[in-house]
Amino acid sequence: MMILRLALAAVISAYAAAQPASTSSSLVTYIFGDSLTEVGNNNYLQYSLARADFPYYGIDFSGGKATGRFTNGRTIGDIISTKLGIPSPPPYLSLSQNDDAYLSGINYASGGAGILNETGIYFIQRLTFDDQINCFKKTKEVIRAKIGDRAASKHVNDAMYFIGLGSNDYVNNFLQPFMADGQQYTHDEFVELLSSTLHNQLTTIYKLGARKVIFHGIGPLGCIPSQRVKSKTGMCLKRVNEWVLEFNSRTTKLLQDLNKRLPGAKFVFADTYPAVLDLINNPTHYGFKIANTSCCNVDTSVGGLCLPNSKMCKNRKDFVFWDAFHPSDSANQILADYLFSSLLSSSSPSPAPKPGH
Repeated sequence: MMILRLALAAVISAYAAAQPASTSSSLVTYIFGDSLTEVGNNNYLQYSLARADFPYYGIDFSGGKATGRFTNGRTIGDIISTKLGIPSPPPYLSLSQNDDAYLSGINYASGGAGILNETGIYFIQRLTFDDQINCFKKTKEVIRAKIGDRAASKHVNDAMYFIGLGSNDYVNNFLQPFMADGQQYTHDEFVELLSSTLHNQLTTIYKLGARKVIFHGIGPLGCIPSQRVKSKTGMCLKRVNEWVLEFNSRTTKLLQDLNKRLPGAKFVFADTYPAVLDLINNPTHYGFKIANTSCCNVDTSVGGLCLPNSKMCKNRKDFVFWDAFHPSDSANQILADYLFSSLLSSSSPSPAPKPGH
């Protein structure tokens, strides 16, 4: 990971150094992902069942109202944007054609999205990764119309791209007994399908102009509340975590291969698996009390989201998880701090907690 951290530090440092001193603009970021990074795209999809635009989501966000973020407050992306000194990019579907956000950064993330198009299909509407890439393609066309061909190419080359996908391909696809992929593929075959699909998608993003890409790996899904309930003892599902580690390993190698093959590509793998696992295994070390269940008393048999009739915990800062899938605002702060410091530390990175299952 040290080389990857150095690479990312170089990417951001080089970008910052390249900005004229007179400009007030900062990093331009384009975010692709799922419900861990969504900021409200699914609010604009009339029939989507993957949404968080109702109480008690957003209760600890600025204004105290639900925005479409799948947590009680901020996402990791919100917190990292603050650390970078930039506003959190708005949801793509909220923008008009002449919006300035096209030039300052956009969030394409959509709850229920996966690398595979069939992932989360029972949510009826969501922006799959392919959909999000098409949205970025349209974004580039708008940018070209605004500032011209050459400037648009430079703009997208200079921007930073944050991608976090893959969790739903397990939780809302492979691990679901009624989904075809889990029936027709072994895990070796499934992870190969994910890897080959992701290879094509990242190559497409590169061809559209993306050069500086941070891919956020999957956390220990076997330990999230929606998976723990499947264990008779309430413990983490070891096999699921082993599959996730295999996906992360394959994706790390994929990014390294793309960097060798694609001129100017700086694709970096951001690994928070050890940090999330340590937070779950040792919550009191981080000021939490409970990590095996969620603050919001959810019904995992009907989706695991925090519905308006759900009962909330008394102290939200005691819980690592907000609902059956998503970390709380306080946990996101810890994880964003870890991700930011470990990726940007060029000489003495924070020691990562020991991985395990």
